[in-house]
Amino acid sequence: MRILCTNDDGIHAPGLKIVEEIARALSDDVWIVAPELDQSGVSHSLSLNDPLRLREVGPRHFAVRGTPTDCVIMGSRHILGEKVPDLVLSGVNKGRNVAEDVVYSGTIAGALEGTILGIPSFALSQEFSIETRHAPLWDTALKFGPGILRKVIDAGVPKNTVINVNFPACTPDQVKGVRVTRQGKRNLGFLKVDKRHDGRGNPYFWIGFERAAMMDAPAEGTDLAALAARYVSVTPLRLDRTDEAFSEELTSTLK
Repeated sequence: MRILCTNDDGIHAPGLKIVEEIARALSDDVWIVAPELDQSGVSHSLSLNDPLRLREVGPRHFAVRGTPTDCVIMGSRHILGEKVPDLVLSGVNKGRNVAEDVVYSGTIAGALEGTILGIPSFALSQEFSIETRHAPLWDTALKFGPGILRKVIDAGVPKNTVINVNFPACTPDQVKGVRVTRQGKRNLGFLKVDKRHDGRGNPYFWIGFERAAMMDAPAEGTDLAALAARYVSVTPLRLDRTDEAFSEELTSTLK
């Protein structure tokens, strides 16, 4: 099995080494194609107006000056030659990708691009807490990642579905199990704009997140609830975002 690994944290991110270890637990044919620079939050951006610069970092390890989407396309359509990958793994992201994160995440986008190209794809993310922010508990992803991937691959990944896996911010022995979840939702106040001033008094801004807004009790069955209870969250995400119920209503309305 040929596996293509990417991420959005960049070619030198610690989590990329973790996803490579997970991949090597499944196969010896592993390729790494990751962004040259941190691309967190770029979502499904595709570079159309800028050239892509490719750098070989080592055997089967490449850096692309572009987005995770660019990396998956470069890997599957150029670097790997005629034998396309059988599996795409994106991550392991430093920080969870749940709820609205899936819209913004470059990690999710890398896996989505693999799915668009017809390749079974997984997004992998390691949640961290305030205490583990600078030292995420990567061993949790390492312990549970290979087994979950094997089981899902054996079951068969639907053609237009990407599998979003999030590991809780606890040690492997503290994990209570694995839950199949749906995408959660935070309350609407989680985004904020932080205004600051540079050394010359000119204003600049950072987009950030309100901690208090993310502390409401999450709905049962969601990715948020699973992580809060120290379960690994496995969420199948569909490429087709059509609201079928509302489509039926609109069909009647617009006749």
